[in-house]
Amino acid sequence: MSERLLPLLDRLAGVPVLVLGDLMLDRYLWGAVSRISPEAPVPVLRVTSEDSRLGGAGSVIANLSALGAEVHAVAAFGCDAPGDALAKLLEELPGVDSSGIVRDPSLTSTQKTRAIARAQQLIRIDRDAAPPGPAVRARLREAIRAKLDHVAAVLVSDYARGVLDAELCEELSREARARGIPVLVDPHPNTPFSLFRGATALTPNRSETAQATGIEPRDPASIHAAAEALIERYELDWVTVTLDKDGIYLLQRGQAVGKHFPARARKVFDVAGAGDMVLSVLGLAIAAGCELEDALRMANVAAGWEVEQLGVVPLRRDALAAELRYRSAPELSEKVLDVEAAERRLRLAREEGKAIVWTNGCFDLLHAGHVHFLQGCRAKGDFLVVGLNTDDSIRGLKGEGRPVLPLQDRAIVLAGLEAVDLVVPFAAETPLAEIERLRPDILCKGEDYRGKVVVGRELVEGYGGRVELVELVPGVSTTNIIARIAATEGGSEAD
Repeated sequence: MSERLLPLLDRLAGVPVLVLGDLMLDRYLWGAVSRISPEAPVPVLRVTSEDSRLGGAGSVIANLSALGAEVHAVAAFGCDAPGDALAKLLEELPGVDSSGIVRDPSLTSTQKTRAIARAQQLIRIDRDAAPPGPAVRARLREAIRAKLDHVAAVLVSDYARGVLDAELCEELSREARARGIPVLVDPHPNTPFSLFRGATALTPNRSETAQATGIEPRDPASIHAAAEALIERYELDWVTVTLDKDGIYLLQRGQAVGKHFPARARKVFDVAGAGDMVLSVLGLAIAAGCELEDALRMANVAAGWEVEQLGVVPLRRDALAAELRYRSAPELSEKVLDVEAAERRLRLAREEGKAIVWTNGCFDLLHAGHVHFLQGCRAKGDFLVVGLNTDDSIRGLKGEGRPVLPLQDRAIVLAGLEAVDLVVPFAAETPLAEIERLRPDILCKGEDYRGKVVVGRELVEGYGGRVELVELVPGVSTTNIIARIAATEGGSEAD
């Protein structure tokens, strides 16, 4: 079923979507804890890195940008330092029109700071803004009016920080319906749902649904009753209730029975951002003309990917394609990552004291020699990352007719080996950029590289790493296997 959704991903590029809501700055302090403070019974976080990301409605904007949409952002924040950081992050995103952003000296920008030791969040520190005044609200309504005729959907990301009020929401629902533009709202539990009456759909989670309807969605009957109450009470066309590990429930107006979209089992690192991801993918797919159920299937898969990330991380189209393609084998697909996701995974491995090993190659038609080599690489350290040439890069190296197997097949076969911890595809002639970013402790190549140039040697040895050569199985190669197959086929035809 998921494989069938792959062709729909091409529709997402360039689709115009308006995002309205509370935009905030998310700051992350990453590090490790090895002792308790002598000043108080609290852990001491030794910070090793920090970064800032778009939060709140900004998470939806970042998701849409990563998926290739044309994003029109409408929000408000201050002229302070966090506001400057927000503006810079928005400028760096491709396809984002920030002309609808209202910056005003009267506003204070909302900022959330999270301290994380390995995969464990220690504390979150919030600096919240006061709601905008009448002048700012008027500018927001004006920005929405200017954008509505140029978008295919409106996504409202509510974090109860005051950007959304009754007058703005009522006007938005009325004007969007008049134009046939769907309005999808991810509501906050502290916001009365009546604010969104007349929207196309709401996407609340289980607890938000219970709070809004007085019905606890526990079993199929109560889930349906709660969803039906939302539709009737708030004059919606349809509703999705996200049910954490149980997936998502969809009910459309007039339907006697809804549809349950189960979630697959996941290794949950962080549930932050899952609701934003559902809103982003669901809204963009609908704006692109996908059927509602197909859009929801994609959103369900995307939300599952998000909870496996540390912090709120945007999902690119190629990563979503990989999720859809290998949904049937989660333990394998989790090992095939782009360089950004691999960098995050390696941060955890290093904090656990693991020595990172890197090797790379084409690994076309995996054979006994490959397995022996990769086991040898893994024995040199604690965590093996395999850089894998893309199809185009192999053709550049070996000519037309290679690879025999496409990238995704080669990646999933490698991921099935116990010795391999991560597979990272690379498209360039050499993986130098990936090596520079991932900074392995040990760089491995076959013993046939003795006396030859090893790409990345100077870099790795320059920061204190080392290069190791691994014994090879003589006489075994993909080229020889292909030649034997060709000879066998030729003999059969002659017979």
